[in-house]
Amino acid sequence: MGDFLDKMATSSRERAQALDNTRFRSSDFDKPVVPLVLGDFDVIAEIKERSPAEGLLHNAEHIDPETARRSRATAYAAGGAAAISVLTEPSRFDGDLQHLEQVIDAVPDVPVMRKDFLVAPAQILEARKAGASGVLLIAAMLNDADLKAMLQAAWDFDMFVLLESFDEDDLHRSSALLDSAASQDRAARNQLLIGINTRNLRTLEVDPNRLRKLASMLPMAKCVAESGLHSAVDAERAADLGYQLALVGTALMRSDNPAALIAAMREANAAK
Repeated sequence: MGDFLDKMATSSRERAQALDNTRFRSSDFDKPVVPLVLGDFDVIAEIKERSPAEGLLHNAEHIDPETARRSRATAYAAGGAAAISVLTEPSRFDGDLQHLEQVIDAVPDVPVMRKDFLVAPAQILEARKAGASGVLLIAAMLNDADLKAMLQAAWDFDMFVLLESFDEDDLHRSSALLDSAASQDRAARNQLLIGINTRNLRTLEVDPNRLRKLASMLPMAKCVAESGLHSAVDAERAADLGYQLALVGTALMRSDNPAALIAAMREANAAK
């Protein structure tokens, strides 16, 4: 398969180049930014059509895809999701910016995050124009200068950023951002979250022990456990390790009652 992350970066750069001549206007950004409000333990619930590792994820083929997306977003909100993540990568995840817009329209009071392999600030402007209140950035894909430019592009609109790490080097770079007072302020306002993904997007392999391995390195920011969480027990274990949020996709996409699963994950940690 080669390096999956490199392939996604190449594809994303091609999409970013198509935006080079886009002239954004201030009126393009008139949709509200919904602030991320967090409690003791929260769930970012994900909507994605396909996973390269898991295949097709939606299980309601008899329902119009847009209707299914809107219905699932509403269920996520009913379960108490703090935010909804929407995959917009087209080639391997069957995503589209329209999916993001549909979810935002369905749950206008819930912050919605664009999840993609973003490499250029213009892609953040594109997300904001669509109505996104947050974006995911992958530390391994961005050098320090590009990462700072991407963060600033998001923070210019008061969007939140989930900054994702796969290993100790990624996490060290992400944590170093918190040496600045400005980044500390963004973290205090829930505009900088630090994520640990147990799935290495270079190989697509999951390391179920990664959350534990990196727990001692977690910075003083809200930290997100990503991938491989399927139950309230999994969420409770993550919370015990020091994570304050879980990003859950596959389990929710395959659940017949995603609202109940989100509620159970939150309630398992309510007293912690």
